[in-house]
Amino acid sequence: MTIKSWEYKKEYNFLKNKLISAIDKSLKSGTLFFGNELKKFEKNFLKINKSKYGVAVASGTDALYLSLKALNIGHGDEVITVANTAIPTVSAITSTGAKASFVDINNDYLINVKKLEKSITKKTKAIIPVHLYGQACEIDKIIDIAKKYNLKVIEDCAQAQGAKFKNKNVGNFGNTGCFSFYPTKILGAYGDGGFITTNNKEIFMKLRRLRFYGMEQNDKKNIWNNKYFANENGTNSRMSEIQSAILNVKINYLNKYIIRRREIAKMYDRGIKNTNIIKPTENKKNFHVYHLYVVAHKNKKRDIILNIMKKNKIFLGVQYPYPLHIMSAYKDCNYYSLKNTEDLSNKVFSLPTYPEIENSKVKKIIKIINNI
Repeated sequence: MTIKSWEYKKEYNFLKNKLISAIDKSLKSGTLFFGNELKKFEKNFLKINKSKYGVAVASGTDALYLSLKALNIGHGDEVITVANTAIPTVSAITSTGAKASFVDINNDYLINVKKLEKSITKKTKAIIPVHLYGQACEIDKIIDIAKKYNLKVIEDCAQAQGAKFKNKNVGNFGNTGCFSFYPTKILGAYGDGGFITTNNKEIFMKLRRLRFYGMEQNDKKNIWNNKYFANENGTNSRMSEIQSAILNVKINYLNKYIIRRREIAKMYDRGIKNTNIIKPTENKKNFHVYHLYVVAHKNKKRDIILNIMKKNKIFLGVQYPYPLHIMSAYKDCNYYSLKNTEDLSNKVFSLPTYPEIENSKVKKIIKIINNI
């Protein structure tokens, strides 16, 4: 019995008929981009996330990049974020010409708000808090600091679809919220896709232009609507009708996916008795959706554990073994002490929480970890 860190075949077999029917309907419509499936998905997503405005884009990376561009962040600016995140968080910043400034994290792997103000300079224009592994940051305190220093806030929600802070969905606190539909995500396509939420109509209109070469869309008051005329420099960030159709099927199961992930997390919480394993905690103000169940080994014996698990045909993940500030591509970014970031990067590994994993496999993982 092989246990993978993630797989999609069982999910596909369950949804196969509905997915094939949706894709077939999409292709028969004669429209491959910006058709009814995309419009339907945008409405569905906004409804489920309780956001006012939003646009679907080509990827979560594009969601971050376009948000920064829409907020006029570029050359000479600084953007504060964390170094224990996926590369796209920072590649989006550097792609605009701005520079990332890293802040250390708490033991819950989220940005240390107490150290945030010390990193603010005259060049700082925005903060990108990363709602990592499915749990929200202390976003209310971040918003307060941003208001104090007149900074923009772009929420990185790539791993936190459905997560809540004080019973409010992430992606509704900052100027924009950025989501990813990469296949491994809680709501995943079978390809790339992303989404940007905002409660500001002006930002929304600009995002809609930026994702399609700066051209106006669906604005009847503008004489250049639906004409090949760019009002500003944009890019190509389209989510196809096929991926939209797939997501329109899968979004109906989002709540079930989250419930199942939380069930699996509880199994790990209750089952893991190995005192050398540091289990994740769900902060009191949060609703954690467990995109990943990330644990840490107190004595940095992670590689030994991973090898033992591998011998038992169990393949676990590591997010993220190399903090961004030590990577060659981002060595010029600003940061002070990132002691906790560096320490945890040598300890963490993740246990599978994808909804289709059987309880028997979860129990096997728990048993072997307890016996190590």
